[in-house]
Order: sequence, then C-alpha cells, then structure tokens
Amino acid sequence: MTSALSPGARVDALRALARTTAQDPLDVLVVGGGITGTGIANDAATRGLSTGLLEQRDLASGTSSRSSKLIHGGLRYLEMLDFGLVREALQERGLQLTRLAPHLVRPVPFLYPLHKRLERPYVGAGLALYDAMAMAGKYDMGVPKHRHLFRKQVARIAPDLRTDDLTGAIRYYDCQVDDARLVVAVARTAASYGAHVATRTRVTGFLREGRRVVGVRATDLETGEELEVRARVVINAAGVWTDEIQDMAGSGQLHVRASKGIHLVVPRDRIRSECGLITRTEKSVLFVIPWGTHWIIGTTDTPWDLDKAHPAASRADIDYLLEHVNRVLRDPLDLDDVEGVYAGLRPLLSGETEPTSRISREHTVASPAPGLVLVAGGKLTTWRVMARDAIDAVVDLLEETQAPVRTCITDRVPLAGAAGFEARTNQRVMLSRTSGLTLAQVDHLLGRHGGLVDEVLALVAERPDLGEALAGAEPYLAAEVVHAVTHEGARHLDDVLARRTRISIETFDRGTEAARPAAELMAGELGWDAARVDDEVDHYLRRVEAERASQLKWTDQEADEARVQAPDIV
Repeated sequence: MTSALSPGARVDALRALARTTAQDPLDVLVVGGGITGTGIANDAATRGLSTGLLEQRDLASGTSSRSSKLIHGGLRYLEMLDFGLVREALQERGLQLTRLAPHLVRPVPFLYPLHKRLERPYVGAGLALYDAMAMAGKYDMGVPKHRHLFRKQVARIAPDLRTDDLTGAIRYYDCQVDDARLVVAVARTAASYGAHVATRTRVTGFLREGRRVVGVRATDLETGEELEVRARVVINAAGVWTDEIQDMAGSGQLHVRASKGIHLVVPRDRIRSECGLITRTEKSVLFVIPWGTHWIIGTTDTPWDLDKAHPAASRADIDYLLEHVNRVLRDPLDLDDVEGVYAGLRPLLSGETEPTSRISREHTVASPAPGLVLVAGGKLTTWRVMARDAIDAVVDLLEETQAPVRTCITDRVPLAGAAGFEARTNQRVMLSRTSGLTLAQVDHLLGRHGGLVDEVLALVAERPDLGEALAGAEPYLAAEVVHAVTHEGARHLDDVLARRTRISIETFDRGTEAARPAAELMAGELGWDAARVDDEVDHYLRRVEAERASQLKWTDQEADEARVQAPDIV
C-alpha cells in the first residue's frame, strides 16, 4: 500500500470513512492531525486495527509546526527532579535519532554558559546524570557526551558570545527536527499501513448509542459534504482544542491550558558560533538553536486564552527575546535582523492556579465515556509513547468485544523516508550527476525526504523545469512544491510555504515573492484556475500582512485582533 498522501488518496480516504456502518465500523477514529494524532494512527494501524484520522485544517497546522524543533530529554525537568520524564524522553531521543527517523532527527551541540565557579560542579553533575540516563536506555545514545570548556575555548567556539563574565561553559548534545515534516512522515507511515487520513475535515458532533460514543459527524471543508464515520473507539487528540472536543462530546475529565511560546528566526551569519546556546531567564529558558542557514531564538512561556488557531507574537514578546539574547551576545540583534517570527501553543495539563512555566509536560490518557478516549499534555519528543499509551487504553476497550490486539511495535517501525536514507546519502555524488542537481541541492533533499528522495528526483526527471530553484525561495526546488501536493497532502498555499517548507519564516519577505510561483505549480496538480490561484496568493499575502501587523502590537489582545483579520482560507 502506498504512503503517498495525494489528492486522490484523500478522496479515497473520505469514501472509505463514509462507508463505515454500525455493523462494520472502524476500530479506531482519531480526531487531530498533529504529532499526537498521527502517532496514534500509526500505532493503531501497525497493530492491525482499522484506522481513520480526521484533521480540520492541515497536518501539523497547530502546535506541531510551531515548536522549538527539539528532540530532547529536557534539562529543566531534570532540575525539577522529574527523572521519569527525562529518562523516557532521552530514550525516545536515541530511538528516533538512530532507528526511526535518522533522516529527520540530527544531533545539535549546545553551550551551557557558566557564570560562577560553583556552577560548574552543579551543572556538570546534572549533565553527567543526563548522559548517564541516555546511555542506560534501551536504545543507542546517538550523541557525544558532554564536555567541560574554559573561557578561551568558549571564545574560540563562539566568537560572538560575551565571555567577560563567564568562567567557561559545558558543551552537550541534544537533537533537533523539522517538526512539521516529522508529522508528515508519521502520517505517511500510518497511511502505508492502511490508515485513512483526511485533512480539511471538521468534526461537528458525536454519534451515540445511549452513553456510548460510536462515531462522529463531520464536514469536508473542501466540498461542504457531510459524512458520518462509525468507530468502535474515538480518540480525541486535539491538543489545545481538547476542551472544545470534550464539550462537544458532553464528557470531560481533562483540563488543558494553552501556553504561548514565540520564536525568532535570524540569519546564521548574525551570530558566529559552532554551537547553540541554552541559558535561563527569569521566566523561561532561552534557546539559540542552529537551524540550517539560520538560528532559531526562543522561547517565551505565557498563558494564552485568545484565538487558538492563530496565536500572535506581540512586540513585547519579540523585545523580550531580543533583550535576553542580547545580554549574551557581543553584537546586539535588532528587529532588522529578524527574518521570521512564529508563535505556538503548548497544550498543558493543569490545575487551576499554576503558572504555565511550572505545569507538567507529562501526558494523560482518560476515557470519560464508553467509546471515547482522550489524550492530552506531553511533548514533541515523546509522541510515540503518548500514542502507545492511547492505543493501550483502546485495546482494553476493544478486547471486550473482539479478539486480542497485538502489542505496540512502533519502536521497530522506521518512519517513511528512513529506509534507504544511509544508502542514498552514500550515493549523493551519483544522484547529483544523474539528476543534474548540485551536491548542495541533493543534500538539502536528503535532509528533508531521506530515502524518499527518489520521489522528488522522479519529478525532476519527468519535468526538468522542476529542478530549478523556486523563485524567491532558494534553496527549495520547484519539484518540492509539486511533491508536497502529490505525496504530502498539501491542499493550500499556506500548507506548502508554512509547513511542507519553512519559506514563511526563512525569508525576509516571509515568502511573499515565492507565493505566486508556488501557487502556479500547485494549480497544475489541484486543478486550480487563474481565479483560484489569485485567491490563494491574496490570502497568503493578507496572512503575512496580518502577522506583521500583530508583531507591532504591544499586548496579546491587540496582537490577536490584528492577526485574526486574515482567517483561514477554508
């Protein structure tokens, strides 16, 4: 079975979902297409359960495309003495790096600056424990151990870091990932094992027999058609929308609070350093993370109770990050250095009084009504564990009425693109020669598509013009826009510029120059006419304008009012 999330595959998925009946329901229906929902669909499908997934917008359109893009154990949780969460996250880090997604997850070095002599034994002991817990896990550690550095070594590694008040630093490793591409890879893997994945499909209500939830009512937002999907168990994996889904179902056990985290993207040449940086602020943790030819600077951690679809970064948020990063840099950054800004919401399980920076990132699975399972909380790194726990809860419900279900195997199922990645990387020179692409372009494709690079190269071989750089957005190729539609489920211009690629945050114009060329490439695959191309481009330009306007406002309320002036195209 193919993993391609093509326009035709979406039609087929919706037809299959609409054909379900009370006598022949799905085993599992997942609501939510972020990393948690796609992970659950993948776990269910690989256990042999008939599976569907509905997402009201695009894959990873919420929290799962707006994170710090780190796969990490969580040093701050170690300081909170949450050893179980750190151990679990470090184990998952090694698993994804070495086995499940080596094409997407890669090691990244960080400096932890030391300001006082007494910090070195304290921080050093913590990082020694961090490494020891990683090595003691079931999977390879996959990254080098930490190393103590003195001031002169720090100055050599990071010339733009202020060292006048440092006694040195400790270099340690975590991992990073393009979060949205990870979600697409998980969704494609689930689809390859039979999951029916349908985006742009909104759940509008639940089907019940007595108290039992037996499915959902939904609307295809692309056509307006309504459908009913029957399932033995419905899983709510809606992240920050968990409470809304609970209200719709009339059953709620969990309370999820949204915490806003914003990030800035600046060019790599603005900060000379071989390593990223992590240090504490009075409210959160400051990360400076290498990101290809850029740096990602984050993050904030503040409550958010406004529009959840489009959280807005305010001028106060941006100035907060610039102020704190400039405390550690020799040459300060200013607004003119900022290429991109994005804001995301963390779904945090909460009581009623804790500040969001103290709320646990652990997840919880609950069943508030027969046939309904909720999963909430958690973090990007432990998506597979969340999925496993959710399906384990489902198994208990299913085994009341059918044969036993096999145990989780996702720790042994590489994600789409992992197979063939190493071999294709070894063949990079040959791929460059046969495709006519430069080595840099081939490396770029391998780092985004892994072993599925052949899909993109096949498009270039069939249409050589697709081997050209996308106008306004090098180093992306025109072929990647077409591939996003034919294989990765992209339905709208936003999907391509903001998630399948990161053009919206990696260019100073936020992707406005690339918008029309990309839309015209998509038109050929989606059957858009000239008017539809104009609509897509106009919507994207209005989105950028609204985001820029929101980032000039000082308060969350003002920023939100500016951002919602450009709602979703569907």
